[in-house]
Amino acid sequence: MKNIFTIALVATGITSMVACQKDALKNLSPAESRIYITNHDSTVNFSEFKTFSVADSVGYFQDNQAAGKDLSEFDAAIIAAVKAAMQSRGFQLVNRTDSPDLGITVSRIYSTQTGIMSYPGYWDSYGGYYDPYYWGYGGYDYYDPTYYGPTYYTTFQVTQGALSVDMLNLKDAATDNSIRPVWSGIARGTGVFSTSAAEGEINSFFEQSPYLVTNQ
Repeated sequence: MKNIFTIALVATGITSMVACQKDALKNLSPAESRIYITNHDSTVNFSEFKTFSVADSVGYFQDNQAAGKDLSEFDAAIIAAVKAAMQSRGFQLVNRTDSPDLGITVSRIYSTQTGIMSYPGYWDSYGGYYDPYYWGYGGYDYYDPTYYGPTYYTTFQVTQGALSVDMLNLKDAATDNSIRPVWSGIARGTGVFSTSAAEGEINSFFEQSPYLVTNQ
């Protein structure tokens, strides 16, 4: 199966910046500072999926360590925004026990080190919030998402956070004996975990992903 890596970056409000401007990035608003990266398996026809479920809590990672699950006000807002976005594309929300075609998980990633953060190195290091028992597939392996392709690097300082939303193929899990990621989105930047930003962040992911649609 041929896998293709696609990366899209969005940072609004920067068209007015030119090389001669000094410290132009300091003038960006929190919303303008955010970067959105989306990846998908281009061999997947998303119209073949009809139903989905979203994990009821958010996984979080601190300094390369899985730190548990949480459901803060921001987490609840992100989960609600994901549900609304998927339903607007024609997908039907069902309970995770009702054999959804797609499972969606959300993760918060924190780092307090100064250096370089790599995407999709996050998936290689942490594996995302991929709990097979949560989705009813205990003992199944996760398919290595090689379609993410080349690694994208970005620098970070002090404490930085990134939001990750991952979409898993549960429809074919029993056939493949594994759970395959088919789409992922990462957002980072100032205020990325602000509750008021949740809806806009998810909308940015979906605006970059017009293929995320199913037949009614």
